[in-house]
Amino acid sequence: MTNEFADWAVLALSALAHESRLQVHRLLVQAGEDGLSAGAIAEQLGMPASSLSFHLAHMQEAEMVTQRREGRSLIYAVNFECMDALMAYLEENCCKGVVPKSSGRANRPTGSPTARTRTGRPTRPTSVTS
Repeated sequence: MTNEFADWAVLALSALAHESRLQVHRLLVQAGEDGLSAGAIAEQLGMPASSLSFHLAHMQEAEMVTQRREGRSLIYAVNFECMDALMAYLEENCCKGVVPKSSGRANRPTGSPTARTRTGRPTRPTSVTS
């Protein structure tokens, strides 16, 4: 992989490395190729339009979302081609030859909060109860 591609991967990961942008991305993935209007995204996430615009601009800069106009509405959709490229990059350059270890994370309920240290860093679960 070229340095240019690695630079793009960093940009793409940073575009997703914010809770609000990750929520937008998740919602747009669920919407599929049809996408959602900016108003619908803001409404579903309870996010002010100005904040949403800021986050979508970061995601567009990294090419993680596309934008099109339908009438007076701006429609946003996930750029699945870029998402696939990012996943392939990570798999090839970050995970190649690594055998996944079984961890308690797979058993953690969806949406459960991660414990955090006093510095705000996530802690690893010491035990998982079923």
